[in-house]
Amino acid sequence: MKRTWVDPPLVAVREVVARALAEDFGVQGDLTAGLVGDDATVEAVLVARKDGVLAGRLAAHEAFLAVDPGVLVSWSLSDGDALTRGTVIGRVQGRLSSVLSAERTALNLLCHLSGIATSTRRYVEAAGAASKIRDTRKTTPGLRALEKAAVRAGGGVNHRASLSDAILVKDNHLAGIGIERAVALAHERWPGVTCEVECDTLDQVRTALAAGADMILLDNMTPPEVAVAVGVVAGRVKVEVSGGVTLDTVGDYASAGADLISVGAITHSAPILDIGLDLDPGR
Repeated sequence: MKRTWVDPPLVAVREVVARALAEDFGVQGDLTAGLVGDDATVEAVLVARKDGVLAGRLAAHEAFLAVDPGVLVSWSLSDGDALTRGTVIGRVQGRLSSVLSAERTALNLLCHLSGIATSTRRYVEAAGAASKIRDTRKTTPGLRALEKAAVRAGGGVNHRASLSDAILVKDNHLAGIGIERAVALAHERWPGVTCEVECDTLDQVRTALAAGADMILLDNMTPPEVAVAVGVVAGRVKVEVSGGVTLDTVGDYASAGADLISVGAITHSAPILDIGLDLDPGR
């Protein structure tokens, strides 16, 4: 299959698919598919039933191959491509029992990840080119690599993939250490690693800047408050916004001058994009 820059690591995909298939097959395997003769074959199409953005091809592809390496899957579109209702995304050919056994796992992943890409694209379009939509660590346990790839497919950018990727000093950390000391220790222990400080007030913004923070995260501020804070930062470091951002307000936050806008909803609350597997009417 065609690979694109938005693909997650193949090892992560295979681990997710293996767990999903084991969950679906249970102890005795697919009993209903066992009623279908081994000589029965099928040609089917993957079809978008709603408008949206495609993501998760690699996971869906792997689901079919993990059940039966003899199943052939070809794709008409790439992750990140826009879909309209009725669009044929790909074709599946092989033993009917194998295709049916893999169908639900493949579609679960394809629909879920396409839903994230679709939600991300909507936020990106609402924000405009001035700002970038960033995801968070509010992901489904075990699916983070796949969900973050779906965010990229939708046009967003990724925050930390794990707690070891960067330093983010949040309000709960400040219960045990001050901003100045936290930033100093971060730079001392992990030089070269980005140290971002979450700020609820303008005083915290000024303190974080004076301490040498590499980024400022403005948490739960209104767009006018963000505009004032951006003025205080004056371009010295990047400014990120988080907390309660919606499709109705993301444009206002972008206009306020935020460099990045974090939206947990694009992963934790994205509805699936309806995609189905239908017998090829042209067969």
